[in-house]
Amino acid sequence: MKNTAKTLLLCLCCIGMAQIARSQAGPVFIDGQAQVVPAFADPQRWIRHDLWVETEFDSDGDGLPDRMHVDVTRPYQTDTEGLKLPVIYATSPYFAGTGGNEQDLFWNVKHELGEPGKPHIHPEVVRRGERPVISDSHIETWVPRGYIVVHSSSPGTGLSDGAPTVGGDNESLAPKAVIDWLCGRAKGYTERRGTIEVKAFWSTGKVGMTGTSYNGTLPLAAATTGVEGLEAIIPIAPNTSYYHYYRSNGLVRSPGGYLGEDIDVLYDFINSGDESKRARNNAVVRDGEMARGMDRITGDYNDFWAGRDYLNDMGPMKAALFMSHGFNDWNVMPEHSYRIYNAAREKGLPHQIYYHQNGHGGPPPMWMMNQWFTHYLHGVENGVENNPRAWIVREHDDPENPTPYADYPNPEASPVTLQLGPGAPGYGSLLLQKPANAGQETLTDNYSFSGESLARAEFTEHRLLYLSPVLQQDVHISGIPRVTVKLASSKAAANLSVWLVALPWEEGRGTVITDNLITRGWADPQNHRSLTESEALEPGTFYQLSFDLIPDDQVIAKGQQIGLMLFSSDRDFTLWPAPGTRLTIDLGETALTLPVVGGEPVWEQATGSNN
Repeated sequence: MKNTAKTLLLCLCCIGMAQIARSQAGPVFIDGQAQVVPAFADPQRWIRHDLWVETEFDSDGDGLPDRMHVDVTRPYQTDTEGLKLPVIYATSPYFAGTGGNEQDLFWNVKHELGEPGKPHIHPEVVRRGERPVISDSHIETWVPRGYIVVHSSSPGTGLSDGAPTVGGDNESLAPKAVIDWLCGRAKGYTERRGTIEVKAFWSTGKVGMTGTSYNGTLPLAAATTGVEGLEAIIPIAPNTSYYHYYRSNGLVRSPGGYLGEDIDVLYDFINSGDESKRARNNAVVRDGEMARGMDRITGDYNDFWAGRDYLNDMGPMKAALFMSHGFNDWNVMPEHSYRIYNAAREKGLPHQIYYHQNGHGGPPPMWMMNQWFTHYLHGVENGVENNPRAWIVREHDDPENPTPYADYPNPEASPVTLQLGPGAPGYGSLLLQKPANAGQETLTDNYSFSGESLARAEFTEHRLLYLSPVLQQDVHISGIPRVTVKLASSKAAANLSVWLVALPWEEGRGTVITDNLITRGWADPQNHRSLTESEALEPGTFYQLSFDLIPDDQVIAKGQQIGLMLFSSDRDFTLWPAPGTRLTIDLGETALTLPVVGGEPVWEQATGSNN
């Protein structure tokens, strides 16, 4: 009887162990990447819930610590089997709804430089969405691969407490608090003002963040706090400095596609939080701090903008950084990624960058993101940290197959300085050697003409255009072009716009801006001495200024010419003063420096001479 009982017990134990073995699931890795696990992939069995994480700040001034609304999506095995997994975390001010893009919500750009412009309408944003779901983003991608996905609404948006500040400190400290909660250092509650705690018992304490645009800015914001547990971030087209988004070298400049937008407009756009707090938040943030600091009169860099520039906050950062951006993103321009990538490189942080030739957005290929998170969150030794630092999608290539380079800019690039020869109102020259008696040439401002129409024009008084010889072989530009311009203005203030183009301007090769526009830049001549202090121009007096154009990596094809175009008001980006301002350029003291792979020898070979 005893032997029979023992045998029966042993059989039952074996059956039980077999059932447990069949039911238990864990992450699976092949070729250094997390694979879809069928046991994690059934949405009907995912556990979804929300909570509020308490922060250490009170940005809405109600005397209570702000709490951030958070949602969680995790495999059921994190409950039934005690499975712990790393977290992919996304936070945003957009999840709960946004305002409109009607033109009367933007600043009117049609006015003289140095004037404030007409006031615009401030809309009320109505929150959308139902608990417990804040967002479905990233869930179908990462939960089946053995991650937990967490979302939160930014301060003052959705059901999160606080005030929207558009780059203020609370936008960095809010995701830090959520990460602290995921690592057991902060408190979460079942209700906005409740006392019942929620623990993240299912978290390994390893967190990665990603997102695009504003949602890509916030992973960087969190990383600059140095929060423990944030191991890796993948910001996609992030805004890393609100000054660089709304200003350019002292010039009031709109982001592409949003003429007249400024930081207070973005505040209104995301202001979906508690209606009872809006009057106070509007008075303190939008009509207080922003109104005092944004300065649409001079466009100078000041303490307000410095406080919203993440490059200034990178000291504590230790998360591994994988940036992604498009070279033809004229909304959040690729300088935003490069400046942070370069700082991470100088700090010795793990860093890689992926650039494509398209516009706003565009994540790296899934296999690259998967490798990054697999290594830094699951601890799998897949060698991703030894991959090439830069991945560039070459012209018209598949974004899934970027070309690897040792770094960006291409280490083989070196500066080639080109001089200007006269030719207005047609085409001047762009040569290695400075022409004798280059002289001066003048253009007349007129915002009625777009930059594209000016580049297409064979003759016009509204721009100056200087062309290289026809290229006899391809030329690879990689890095940051720079211009030095010596000019005089007929008025005390003027816009200065610079385009670098590839001519002839051809149709039928894809997007004409993508194919013909190499890069561009803008500057305020009143800031020729200092970015923080402008000074009125003395009409007729020459001033010299130097500034970078937007980073690029592009192969200019054999048979084309590289053109430097100088003009004043850029219809799609700058203010629109009354036409008629004249800019006179001293050609002998004006130059373009291009980062060319192969340097001067390649340039000489491509242009067929050394002149």
